[in-house]
Amino acid sequence: MGLILDTSIIVTAERRGHSVPEILAQVRRACGETEIGVSVVTIVELTHGIRRAKLEGQRQRREAFVEELMATMTMHPITPEIAPRAGIISGEETERGVHLPFEDLLIGATALQLGFAVATENVRHFQAIPGLIVRQL
Repeated sequence: MGLILDTSIIVTAERRGHSVPEILAQVRRACGETEIGVSVVTIVELTHGIRRAKLEGQRQRREAFVEELMATMTMHPITPEIAPRAGIISGEETERGVHLPFEDLLIGATALQLGFAVATENVRHFQAIPGLIVRQL
């Protein structure tokens, strides 16, 4: 089973000064040899963080990190199969009174469509997605 890294895993590692290869090595130590990727939604969230950086040096470090991430990791798009799956999950969960943050919904639906688990530090949001396997590193 493959693994989609949630944005929270990436942000925490980046803030600790870890490179993308170091992040991948850490995940493989924790989870074993498995296919690891990110949703394109994570790129959106990280790019948002670049623009919110208050210092130019911080902005440049974040840009370099995201470029390295995009060059190194498999990025999974939102496909015509993932989009309706996310809509169904969102509609059903809203009907039950469960609100799923849109970004997490898309990342989770991507993982489900691929048959992958999600690694996150934000377990609460992802556990609300039926059928999704959630790993906390």
